[in-house]
Order: sequence, then C-alpha cells, then structure tokens
Amino acid sequence: MLKDDQIVWAIHQMEADIGPVGPSLDSRTPFQYLISVILSAQATDVSVNKVTPVLFEKYPEPRDLMAADVADVEAIIKSVGLFHNKARNIIKTARIVHEELADVVPTDRKGIMALPGAGRKTANVVLSDVFEQPTFAVDTHVSAISKRLHFVAQTATPLQVEQKILSVLAPAELHQAHHTMIEYGRKYSMKLTPDKEVCQLIIDCDKLNEENEALI
Repeated sequence: MLKDDQIVWAIHQMEADIGPVGPSLDSRTPFQYLISVILSAQATDVSVNKVTPVLFEKYPEPRDLMAADVADVEAIIKSVGLFHNKARNIIKTARIVHEELADVVPTDRKGIMALPGAGRKTANVVLSDVFEQPTFAVDTHVSAISKRLHFVAQTATPLQVEQKILSVLAPAELHQAHHTMIEYGRKYSMKLTPDKEVCQLIIDCDKLNEENEALI
C-alpha cells in the first residue's frame, strides 16, 4: 500500500495531468443538480445531460416535478437506464422537497440521504458541488483508481475509500480531487495488467507499493 504522503503526491500528479476540472452535470438550481445526480447513478454524466434539458424545461421546480405523470418522466429519462425506479424516486423526492422542506434542498448528508434515490455518494456530490462542503464522493472511477494505485486494499468498500482520502487530503483539496480522479479514470484504464501498463503514474505507484511491501 502507498503511504499517506505518497497518495497525496499521486493525486497531485493526476491533477497536473488532467488540469482544472469541475462538475460535468448541467443544472441551474440546487434542486435540479440533486435530481441530475440521482439520475446519474449507474449512468454517464453525458447521458444525463442529454435528458435533463427536456426534463427541467417541462418540470423546472419541485412543485412541477411532483405533479408529473410517471410515464411521461420515464419517457424523458429512459435512455439513462433504471428509468422506472429513477422516475418514481425523483417524483417522490420532488414532493418531499416541496411539501416538507419548503423547496430547499438539505445541506446535510443525513437530510439528503433521506430522499428517495439519494445514497451517500449522491449526498457527498451535492454537498461538495452545490454547497462547497468538504465531502468526498466515491464513484466507480474513484474506487478503481484508489485500488489500482494501491491507496486502499482491493477489498475496500466505497466508504473505506472515502475515509482514506479524507484522512490524507486537506479539506480544501477534496472537491478538486474528486473531479480530477473521475476524469483520470475516464482517460486511463485501470484494468491493464502490469506488463502492459502504459500510464507512468500507475507504473510509479506499482513500484512504490513494491518498495513499501519490501519494508514490511
């Protein structure tokens, strides 16, 4: 495994490679961003951005979406996958936000996770991207990178990955690190065998891991 300072170094190397990068989901309001993140589960941001302009044009506010016909919402978001559950969840979420929360998206993890379709990753993304809180969301890219570069064990859970990153990075660095790692995962494969690896950072991290293990 990499040492804490080596993990920080590796993340900074990714940032130097990728350059400045931020959220890739399109939205105009905190509520719309919340809905976009819920829709992005097991889907690409690109696919979500293709359907949300239509969705938000027709149902821009919580009170609009809560009154929507589920079949119509399904038809709009069908291409993002899991559309049956997602349609029901975002309509239920809209109702809760309007009727119980006065159209205000919660600014705490527990409050967001209480909404239909919103898990820990969704909460962390919204808290970081919308409310600029020092949270760190773990998606498939972040998890794969953290395991391939030996930040965490191969058996680590998303929560364990999150806790490791939170323990090594300064709070002010978390937002950028999350989006950098997503883009890094899109740019480089984490599935190549060591003998076929072409990414220098991965090669370097493999070497660091070997050196660290030799000291144990």
